[in-house]
Amino acid sequence: MRILVHGINYSPELVGIGKYTGEMASFLVEHGHQVRVVTALPYYPDWRVQPGYSPWKYHQESLEGVYIYRCPIFVSNKPSGLKRIFHLASFAITSAPLMFAQAAWKPNLVMSIAPAIAGAPFAWLTARLAGCPAWLHIQDFELDAAINLDMLPGSKQSKSFHFLTGILQFLEIWLLNRFDRLSSISQRMLDHLLQKGIPAVKTSLLPNWVDCQVIFPLTSSSPYRAEWGLKPDQILVLYAGSMGQKQGLELLLQAAQIMQNATSDSPDKRLVFVLCGEGTAHQELEKQAIGLKNVIFSPLQPAERLNELLNAADIHVLLQRPVVADRVMPSKLTGILASGKPVIATADPGTELAQVIEQVGLLVPPDNLKSLCTALRTLVDQPALCDELGSKGRRFAQDHWDKKLVLNNFMMQLESLRV
Repeated sequence: MRILVHGINYSPELVGIGKYTGEMASFLVEHGHQVRVVTALPYYPDWRVQPGYSPWKYHQESLEGVYIYRCPIFVSNKPSGLKRIFHLASFAITSAPLMFAQAAWKPNLVMSIAPAIAGAPFAWLTARLAGCPAWLHIQDFELDAAINLDMLPGSKQSKSFHFLTGILQFLEIWLLNRFDRLSSISQRMLDHLLQKGIPAVKTSLLPNWVDCQVIFPLTSSSPYRAEWGLKPDQILVLYAGSMGQKQGLELLLQAAQIMQNATSDSPDKRLVFVLCGEGTAHQELEKQAIGLKNVIFSPLQPAERLNELLNAADIHVLLQRPVVADRVMPSKLTGILASGKPVIATADPGTELAQVIEQVGLLVPPDNLKSLCTALRTLVDQPALCDELGSKGRRFAQDHWDKKLVLNNFMMQLESLRV
């Protein structure tokens, strides 16, 4: 099949949506499909265009057999709500001519990745010009997140705000119904599509995945522990991933403060907190961590060292604000579980994330500092429980999220849409 992919993020971005879109496209090429990608210049999670690319020029390249067309994009390293709108709109505008031009290639399928849904209308139009099906894959309900996190301009109490969000939600639903197939990364997110009026027959599950042959438990200590200067008896609590508004990482710093203030003979003193990654909240978090001697900040690490990074942890933490916890299945959870390490996650009971964590880790309520500290102490005091939870997580990742399992199922779905 000739498959045209449209999405704002793509390799060589190491984390987030770009990582998965890149791996998906490469997998399709390996299995005989022709793939072209229209995307933005790489910028995430640093929120600045990567070296080697001119911010205001189109760029064409080939990566692992995939032909890639990169578009100029507005990027601000301090993205406010209004700047994010300009950011998404700039990609929609600059990518539209490239998408329409690809109709002459006669793709068998056009696949749009959301976010950014602002560009999805052009993907749909391209599919209609080419006479092929249009598929929308939803990694995040960006409009819902923007409303819940107060990222749109205006006050939630104002009539103009409700009028604006009402129009945007109407347009979103209208657009979603235009696509021939819609998928998302979790069952709860598919349920959310049904609530928006999308027929179930048009939806399918396409979860984010992990290569369990690349991410696996190490039999020896990770070299990162020595690089960060950890002693053998210290317990590493790791957050690795994007640092943005959704995560609420301030809670982790508050826990570190409590552990640092413990009595000298307390087990709490053995905990060291590492926050590894980049994002819009990074600088503010570093300011809040001033004076915390048990906190280490580390930049985003190379993809080839991801297994070493995940295995460096004694305990992983996965934090989310409550307003987004039921809308997003964090992609970083796949690697955490595959590494065979225990995880503490914040989520409300009944959410899909909670249903997974209840099987393989410790669940704490969002924004609940006391519960987070209790969970940390529980794992510190019970090494056998850590091993048990780590083994359960590894098996869960192999059974549900293994890369070959997920992407082979995806290719079967593609065949059903062949025209």
